[in-house]
Amino acid sequence: MAQVGTRAIEAGWDMLVANPRLVVAVAGGALALVAALALYRRLRRAPGERFRALLAGRESISVLLHPNPDADAMASGIAVAELAESVDTDAIVQYNGQVRRQENRAFRTVLDVELDRIDHVSDLAAEAVVLVDHNAPRGFAGADGVLPFAVVDHHPGEGGGDAYTDVRTDYGATASILAEYFRDTGATPIPPDAHETEVTGATLSTRTATGLLYGILSDTNRLTRGTSAADFAAASYLQPGVDEDNLERIADPAVSTEALDVKARAIAGREIRGSFAVSDVGRVSSVDAIPQAADELVGLEGVTAVVVLGERDGTVHLSGRSRDDRVHMGRALEAAVDDVNDASAGGHARMGGGQIGPQITADGSEDVPVLGRDELIDRLFDAMDGER
Repeated sequence: MAQVGTRAIEAGWDMLVANPRLVVAVAGGALALVAALALYRRLRRAPGERFRALLAGRESISVLLHPNPDADAMASGIAVAELAESVDTDAIVQYNGQVRRQENRAFRTVLDVELDRIDHVSDLAAEAVVLVDHNAPRGFAGADGVLPFAVVDHHPGEGGGDAYTDVRTDYGATASILAEYFRDTGATPIPPDAHETEVTGATLSTRTATGLLYGILSDTNRLTRGTSAADFAAASYLQPGVDEDNLERIADPAVSTEALDVKARAIAGREIRGSFAVSDVGRVSSVDAIPQAADELVGLEGVTAVVVLGERDGTVHLSGRSRDDRVHMGRALEAAVDDVNDASAGGHARMGGGQIGPQITADGSEDVPVLGRDELIDRLFDAMDGER
């Protein structure tokens, strides 16, 4: 039997020697198999592991937030920075615009979040750019020329990263995705009363855990709007590491006088048609008071969908909320202004926003609204009613 086996091996060897092309084919097939197995193993890795490995291949990154970042964006930004630093990659969190809303300013102050403000593409801290909580760069000069190498987001859109894209529109917050990344890598949230050295292995800092949980709570109205099972699972994972005192300080900051005034004007000046409401609050000095007014208005009895509009520096800002399954607020706002010059709008089923820029008169002397307010209000009602 051994002799038969030996002869078979010798015959096979002779065949390979006599057919060099066959040798090349066999070798090529083996290499292809090895490559396929390596790719299979890489794709089988959890998203958080793949993302961290991607960060490890960079010396430094710019973590770019959307203009006028909210808590979800800031939380996601510091989470990416912490993941990057865990693999010895330098990370700077950058943004354009202002951090304006009271809760967002409190978030930045309480958690001591370092943000680098930019106005031009040349201000980016690194060539490798990671977008969080949006999927297309915007808001600064040269933004349209930026090709991000990675995108992590929960908003609908056509943007993506050159090397990595993770956009989950069924999630209520980008912070939920980042929480999953830490869980994927086996990180243990550090309790607020524990020292980092008391936890072995990979960790998630109390600061970032607190930020991520507030990011989830703020974007889902305390887990009551636009949530998925993943958002609840992420909150549960984060909870052991959350500093509840800091969370309360962020969630309940002092409310500005203007915000209260705009809420009152929105309620008093609301126009109701069926179960839909639109309210024009006029001129505002802080546009962040407008979404706060929308949050207040949608809670009124008998109201299922609302849009609040206000004007600052000639631009009309729109903020909508819906708890009506018939009204996809992002699409409704988009439909209301889709044929209007210098207008943009969009968002999720439960919340959306938009703005309409001013039109300059022929002599350049003044800004005038592109649409009259009465026409705009009619458009908004029609859009919510599905007639646009």
